Amino acid sequence: MITPFFKSADSRWALGCGDCIELMSEIAKSGFMFDCAFADPPYFLSNGGISVQSGHQVCVDKGEWDKSRGDEADAAFTHDWLAALRTILKPSGTVWISGTHHNIFKVANALSELGYKILNVITWQKTNPPPNLSCRYFTFSTEFVIWARREVKVPHYFNYDLMRELAGGQQMRDVWALPAIGKWEKTFGKHPTQKPISLLVRIMLASTRKNEWVLDPFAGSCTTGIAARLLDRRFFGIDQSKDFLAIGKQRFQEVETPDFRTRAFRLVADLRNMPERFCACEEEEVGYEEKVFFG
Repeated sequence: MITPFFKSADSRWALGCGDCIELMSEIAKSGFMFDCAFADPPYFLSNGGISVQSGHQVCVDKGEWDKSRGDEADAAFTHDWLAALRTILKPSGTVWISGTHHNIFKVANALSELGYKILNVITWQKTNPPPNLSCRYFTFSTEFVIWARREVKVPHYFNYDLMRELAGGQQMRDVWALPAIGKWEKTFGKHPTQKPISLLVRIMLASTRKNEWVLDPFAGSCTTGIAARLLDRRFFGIDQSKDFLAIGKQRFQEVETPDFRTRAFRLVADLRNMPERFCACEEEEVGYEEKVFFG
């Protein structure tokens, strides 16, 4: 049974603080399973490089958690957390994992070794990439997001019709050009690898239904959780940092206010023409599965 760092009054949104592999193992003992997961794991790139932030040259040092410990150790960590995740993902469940060339090939290898089926590799095209200071390479302007399901032969959920509608009546392609993080997403502070909510909204609309459970094992400041709340999905996020989880808690409390919730729907690009379709449904009584999971 998990003791949450924070839990909403309706038990549909919660955070856990600790090592994600250990907590996922505890969840597995309870028999609880998730419909979908989004993971933004360490990219292993905080090793003395340089980048640009707000127009200034900075050292790429996001924290000890993002530093490479060598190819073998990095690959072992990737394998271990994906193995732990597989034990709490429903047979029809899917997982999305973000990355760059620093880690994404290790992710793909681990997925194949563990029996996942890779469905797509999304190329996320950033609209405002930082310049390449060395002038010896092409500017890095993309990240990748692998979409995979737990089992090779068990069908997964995909909202094809909605994705086609969002793509203007054509099949949505695997290259997504999405806006940068909005100022309102950084009101209480910014995680160094924070993703724009537009990315998580599209992912959630594509691969989950209302009321389904979404997991984020590297929750950070909880963008996945905010998208889940706005779209009426249930959410559990894990992170080692209480400071980042505290930001996530504040963000949750902000979107719970009616005025902000209405404004947030308008600000999310994928919802701007259809907010009424995704309004939260009426509150439901807490079911047995939530009681087993949260206590």
